[in-house]
Amino acid sequence: MKRFEENESHKINWHGKIKAIQPRTRVWRYVTDNRTHYHLGYNLLVNGDCDEGKTDFWVAISEKQQQKAGFQIGDNVAGSGWTKKYPKREFADYYRAGALKTLDREKALSQTACPWTGPLPAMQTYEDRGARMLSKSAWQGKCLTCFWAAMANVEIQWDFDRDIKKYRFETYCYGPKSCRNYKMGRARSVPYKDRGSAIDDGYLDELCTEGRGWDE
Repeated sequence: MKRFEENESHKINWHGKIKAIQPRTRVWRYVTDNRTHYHLGYNLLVNGDCDEGKTDFWVAISEKQQQKAGFQIGDNVAGSGWTKKYPKREFADYYRAGALKTLDREKALSQTACPWTGPLPAMQTYEDRGARMLSKSAWQGKCLTCFWAAMANVEIQWDFDRDIKKYRFETYCYGPKSCRNYKMGRARSVPYKDRGSAIDDGYLDELCTEGRGWDE
């Protein structure tokens, strides 16, 4: 078997059943003055098999790929992908997905209450709605199959002058503020060079979602 360097990306094949579809989001943080979300596409949680032997894995796809394929929970799908080159920066297991095809499709699941499933919102919809911090336990539990939930790749501007960044993953919710399953979780620290961490205690949530009401 060929051996790969730790951060050397290589192509794999995969197939399996879609368990969840969520937005693929990148978040830029700078102390507590800025939390900017960039919406890059979607992440598919697949239960199946791949060349690396994993049985549950996340595959990143573009918005155009989703629009063309119309993937939904329950689909049996197959494709190729590339392993992540920067594990600390990227949540999904595989990127640059290709050769995507639906092998079998079950009856569409569509929920009008949490967890929301069915036809996916467009990237612009996520952009317009804004997100609130979501507890990781909620994301792992009742919210995992909801298309309003997301595990984001977070880039923290640790030293602005030298453009040095730190990376981590954070969970977010784009869903209605009235959702009974929503939990913000703990406040999040945002470190910066030579100073104590600033604390994001939810204040930015209000700013990010101020354009919509309680039930939107």
